[in-house]
Amino acid sequence: MTVGHFLFAQIDKDATKETKILYQNLKLISKKHILFGHQHALEYGHGWKNEPNKSDVKLVAGSHPAVVGVDFSDFSGQPKEVIEKAKESLRKNVIDTYERGGITTVAWHFNNPVSENGFYWKDSLSVPAMSLIKIGGSHHEKYKEILKAIADFAHSVKAKDGTLAPMIFRPFHEFDGDWFWWGKKYTSREDFIAVWQFTVSYLKDTLGVHNFIYAFSPDVRFNLEAEYLERYPGDNFVDMFGMDDYADFGRDGKYNLEAGVKRLKIISDLGIKKQKLAAFTETGLESIPNEKWWTEILLKALKSENLQLAYVLVWRNDSASLTHYYAPFPGQISAPDFVKFYNDPFTLFEKDLKNIYKKKFK
Repeated sequence: MTVGHFLFAQIDKDATKETKILYQNLKLISKKHILFGHQHALEYGHGWKNEPNKSDVKLVAGSHPAVVGVDFSDFSGQPKEVIEKAKESLRKNVIDTYERGGITTVAWHFNNPVSENGFYWKDSLSVPAMSLIKIGGSHHEKYKEILKAIADFAHSVKAKDGTLAPMIFRPFHEFDGDWFWWGKKYTSREDFIAVWQFTVSYLKDTLGVHNFIYAFSPDVRFNLEAEYLERYPGDNFVDMFGMDDYADFGRDGKYNLEAGVKRLKIISDLGIKKQKLAAFTETGLESIPNEKWWTEILLKALKSENLQLAYVLVWRNDSASLTHYYAPFPGQISAPDFVKFYNDPFTLFEKDLKNIYKKKFK
């Protein structure tokens, strides 16, 4: 397949050179490998935070994850000084990852811009705000200001060589659930699509953000392609098909690998068919009580059905909680198995990435 075909599927025709090369390389990598990702990997870990160049994954396996998850959660609905501080530390994180040769993906736990009570839906407090932030809505101008702050950040992640760090931006994730205020229960299909389309076109075409790759990721409330695409905003507004699936991979002691793989195959097939990217955007097993989870559950699933997924990302390791972690740390029961997962030629970590922003991946 020629380079032209890859660029054809990428929605931003004016994407920076590095963002285009990353997009193309993620597509190539997904044919034979998968990148490993961890949320908040370098900001904090099990029992520590804000230590330079440290990650639990590196402590166990000798390399940082290839994909580092961050969040725009503090970019709105917070006092100005909190927002500025969040931007400053996140800017450093994104640039450092880019200069090491790693990849950043951004989730957005978006604080409700209308009821201003966080990102979770709270009965009697939360307002279903998607209808109010769309074009013509009472809070549309406020939403534009929030997007302007995101755009300003996107323009600011400049490396020493002057290039901008690309980011995989994954807004409104798990939108098929009812735990976030943008969830299906509180948002019509039309309003969800209208806000998504506005978000992408405003960032890209009005605010000139050209270092984003846009990822679409519901949770698991689909069993067929048509159900997955129920709120799909269209091929001109999505670069990557994702999904978040904890339910099939051991949560509450329940495993249904067959269902998990079937769902992964739906997103992988869509990526192949539409010449876009696909990724397992969130998964994991809290506290990892299954010591062989990495090779016998996750790797087994990822290697089945000729799936073509760019990366798999597990959730964060909380710095204070003794039980809220999804990647091993030294001494954790699954650490030896994680090293096997790391050593498998199929999985790639940051150490395995060579010039992912500069030349074609072999």
